[in-house]
Amino acid sequence: MSTTDAPSDGLGPRRLSMPEFIALMGMMFATIAFSIDAMLPALPEIAEELTPDRPTLAQLILTSFVLGMGVGTFFAGPLSDTFGRKPVILCGAILYVTGAILAYSAPTLELVLAARLLQGLGAAGPRVVAMAIMRDLYSGRQMARVVSFAMLVFTLFPAVAPMIGAAIIAGFGWRSIFLAFLLFSVISVGWLTIRQPETLPKARRRPLQLSTLAAAIKEALSLRQMQFSIVVQTLIFGALFGTLSSIQQVFDLTYDRGAHFHFWFAAIALLAAPAAPLNGRLVMRLGMRPLIRRALWAQGVLSVIVAAFLALGFFGAQEFWLYFLWTVSIFALAGFTIGNLNALAMEPLGHIAGMAASLMGALATIGGAILGAVIGQLYDGTALPLAIVMGVLSLAGAIIMRYMPREAL
Repeated sequence: MSTTDAPSDGLGPRRLSMPEFIALMGMMFATIAFSIDAMLPALPEIAEELTPDRPTLAQLILTSFVLGMGVGTFFAGPLSDTFGRKPVILCGAILYVTGAILAYSAPTLELVLAARLLQGLGAAGPRVVAMAIMRDLYSGRQMARVVSFAMLVFTLFPAVAPMIGAAIIAGFGWRSIFLAFLLFSVISVGWLTIRQPETLPKARRRPLQLSTLAAAIKEALSLRQMQFSIVVQTLIFGALFGTLSSIQQVFDLTYDRGAHFHFWFAAIALLAAPAAPLNGRLVMRLGMRPLIRRALWAQGVLSVIVAAFLALGFFGAQEFWLYFLWTVSIFALAGFTIGNLNALAMEPLGHIAGMAASLMGALATIGGAILGAVIGQLYDGTALPLAIVMGVLSLAGAIIMRYMPREAL
């Protein structure tokens, strides 16, 4: 049978073949990308219908989802350490689908935001537990490599998500996007349920007790690589969410290219996608810490240069192309950092992988969502505020990475 390979140690859980496993984990990650990026073409219509007086409030459709995901992340990992990985993903999918149905019928922006918050809570299951599943089966640089290739699916999916959203809007209206979310969840979670064996045997599960959880949290947060990874991921997520929050308005209002935004966004995703597999190859030779540090320094310097050019009007009528290529670099940054940071932090925490993934993901996501919401509201008709903030966040992350423990290589 080709369903599984031999166990890694003769005792642990069976593995799917590597291509299928990477595709499945990428599908789990893509739940997040689809839930955010497919909404981008809908923001103008949502603003016109639900909040015409303050169109920037439509951005909260994105950040409310991310905030819910951050909160849900606190619970998904510990629950998966107790009840197993697959049951928690299934329960998360039920919340996600319920949120999609409620958002589809919600008459006001406030109710849509509440439904999106519920969707985010449910999406935490696939996102966090997928990371724990990968840690169940792999560790160290090998885990970083697997995460990098799974992230390739995550980074490629935004290439098609806005086009899917735009097609649904054109044919059925913006609310029907939520039905597409429902269908996506059924397919992805159904695939996992049928094909992926449970990766956490009952003998390795931990009781759901406050004292046990407190001890696990204390252990995880006592590690410097966990502390530094959370802070740096918060800065990177803030940059990504801030970019996503304002990108549709920049294309439409700043550069008058909103009519074909979904095609431009697809091009950004496709150009940024090679960063993940390139990282997967380089990390085995160079190590995680050096790659993260170099990527952040490069992004910080580039953002400062872009901010200077925008402030001086150096490119004139060609400024759009400067913004476009710089945005590609922001998305590529995730491919060289997020998987490596997760692997660094979780390397010594395999025995509490679910809790570690939850704690790290929750704190970084909530912090990034707050940063991203603030950055999105800084939009003033130009991309200059965004470029300045990106430079500051990236350089701060690069400086912090200098103090990442050297033994965590």
